[in-house]
Amino acid sequence: MKIMTFNLRFENDFDGENGWDHRKDLVTRLIANHRPCLLGTQEGTTGQLRYLQNNLAGYELLAPDRIWEEDCQYCSIFYRPELLRSLSGGEFWLSETPDVHRSTGWDSAYPRMMSYGFFEQSATGRKFCVAVTHLDNVGAEARRQQARIIREWFESYDCPKILMGDFNDGPFSEVHATLTGGGLIDTWQALSRIEDQNGSTYHKFKGVPQFFRMDWILVTPDFSVADARIIHDHDPRGRYPSDHFPYMSQLAWNH
Repeated sequence: MKIMTFNLRFENDFDGENGWDHRKDLVTRLIANHRPCLLGTQEGTTGQLRYLQNNLAGYELLAPDRIWEEDCQYCSIFYRPELLRSLSGGEFWLSETPDVHRSTGWDSAYPRMMSYGFFEQSATGRKFCVAVTHLDNVGAEARRQQARIIREWFESYDCPKILMGDFNDGPFSEVHATLTGGGLIDTWQALSRIEDQNGSTYHKFKGVPQFFRMDWILVTPDFSVADARIIHDHDPRGRYPSDHFPYMSQLAWNH
């Protein structure tokens, strides 16, 4: 299974030539070229997600019971129904009041959420859980608490699991340790990839990696990692689909 996490960069009028209208076709083209069976997106606003729904052939959006607001940024799951059967799904907010729409907690600068789904792989009948999230970019305590909430939620389910998203922290952080200490394996590290700035997925629309590797795909030991790559696709003019590079892992069942 090919799994992709992709921070879309929200629809921002101040992005100028990098605004959504100038790059939305690049986003759909990139996804269509790489064809992950599961796609987890971050920062998608209602308009952006509707565009993907209408222009990503062969994909469906899993967002049951979502409260849609035009200015809200969502973590979302897209999947290919010819490969996967959706069993159920939902979402909650990473705060002390997870059922309260757009709630915040601790020192979080923005409302942060996790979207999840339970799937059955058509070819094997294997069932598993996948979740996509986006931790806060400002509050260190918020990130620690958000990671704790995610770990506790995952530990309440006895099934193979995949967690992906933008964690706004590095691979040597307490956030990473909290999640991998809960039994998840970092797909990048599973292949003994070097941890340096070249592995960063954030690039400010410039194509030059910045800071540290903050976009991860983590899996339980039910999966082996056949490949993992950061996707640097761009158009001939040097325009990139987002200010983050998408990250994709190729997974196989261990048993």
